[in-house]
Amino acid sequence: MAFPHELVRRIERFPALDRLADPLADLVGKAVRPRLVRNLLSGTHLGHPAHPMLTDLPIGAWSMSALLDAVGGTSTEPAADLLVGAGILGAIPTAMTGLNDWSDTIGGDRRIGVVHAGANVAALVLYVASLVARRSGRRGGGKALGLAGLGALMVGGYLGGHLSYAKAVNVNHTAFEHGPEEWVPVLADAELGEGEHRRVSTGEAAVLLVRDGGQLYALANTCSHAGGPLDEGEFVDGCVVCPWHASTFRLSDGSIVRGPASTPQPAYQTRVRDDKIEVRSMG
Repeated sequence: MAFPHELVRRIERFPALDRLADPLADLVGKAVRPRLVRNLLSGTHLGHPAHPMLTDLPIGAWSMSALLDAVGGTSTEPAADLLVGAGILGAIPTAMTGLNDWSDTIGGDRRIGVVHAGANVAALVLYVASLVARRSGRRGGGKALGLAGLGALMVGGYLGGHLSYAKAVNVNHTAFEHGPEEWVPVLADAELGEGEHRRVSTGEAAVLLVRDGGQLYALANTCSHAGGPLDEGEFVDGCVVCPWHASTFRLSDGSIVRGPASTPQPAYQTRVRDDKIEVRSMG
C-alpha cells in the first residue's frame, strides 16, 4: 500500500483524536444549529456544498504567491504580498464552511477531518506570519514561511480530497439512484392511510411514500446529504426531517427547507391505478 494511503488509514484508526474531535464537533454543531446559519454554510441554496468551491480561493492565491516568490523579481513582490493577504481573507469563510460540513462526520472520517483542519490552520498561521514578515522588510523569512505554509496546505488538501473522493463525505448520496421512467406499482392503495408513510422499492431505488392531506407524495428515501433513511424521520408541516442531521425537505417537490443538505431530494410522480399506488421519475 502506498505511503499516503497507509498514513490515512492510521489516522482513521487513531482513537486518541476523538478526545479533541468529538467535543469540537459538538461545539460547532451547536453554533450552526440556527437554520439561517446552517443553510448559508452548507450551500443549501447553491445546489452543492459551499466548502469545495471556496477552497479554490486560498489554494489559488497562495499557490500563485509561491510562484511569484520563486520566479518573480522585485517588481512582482507587491503582487505576491497581495496574494498572500487575499488567501488569508479567503481562508476564513472556507474554514467556516469546512467546520460546518465536518461537524456531521463520525468515526474515521471525523478523525481525518480534524487532522485536515489542523493542517489548514497551520497553513493559515504560517501565511499570517509570512505576511507580517514581508511587511516588516524580512522578505526572505516571509518567503520561507510562505513555502512552509504551502506544504501544510498540500497536506490539508490531500486529506480533504481523500474525504471527498475516497470516503464520499458530503457528496450527493442519491446521485446513482435511478427511478423508473415508466409507471411502476409499489403498494396497494389500501395499505397507506391518511397521515401514514411507507418505504417501498422500485427495484433500483428506495422510495418514501407519504399520504398527507389527501395527497400522495413520493421522494427518494435516501437522504441526499449523508444517506440517512427518511422513512425513520419526522413529518412536520408538509416536510420530512432526516433523522441523522435534520435536513428538511418538502414532500411536494423535494426542495430543501433546512440544511445541511445542499442537493434537493429526488421526487417522483404518483398515481393510483387499479387500486395500486404507482410511481415514476419526474423525468
